Amino acid sequence: AAVIGSAALAAAAINTLEGGLFGGHGDVAILGYDSVAYFTEGKAVKGQDNFVFEWMGAKWKFASRAYLEQFKASPQQYAPQYGGYCAYGVSQGNLVKVEPEQFTLIDGKLYLNYDASVQATWLKDSAGYIRSADAKFAPLLKK
Repeated sequence: AAVIGSAALAAAAINTLEGGLFGGHGDVAILGYDSVAYFTEGKAVKGQDNFVFEWMGAKWKFASRAYLEQFKASPQQYAPQYGGYCAYGVSQGNLVKVEPEQFTLIDGKLYLNYDASVQATWLKDSAGYIRSADAKFAPLLKK
């Protein structure tokens, strides 16, 4: 995983708040991984069945009660960009699934990728791909 900060990414990335997107592959967000742990631990951590919160049509699982409470207080801060779809895929005009272990934190936002090879491409120009994905995401949802 990579953590990148850049003033070049001044435009706010789009958080998808329409219902149901974050489930993507069923009704569990990020395939059951804890979205807060990406920020607090810097790694993909499986959530537990006893720490679940429903938000935006998906069940979010957390590794601890503290992480669940952090998410409840500010879900937009911890939810992945582009409704949990692969950020590179969105930049290319596609809504594709992700591997939760393939992530980056850029300017305080969580981006997920399809797999390790896609993430390697994403990291070559993540700022450019974010600009592209921001422009393409809303129209993609209308297809």
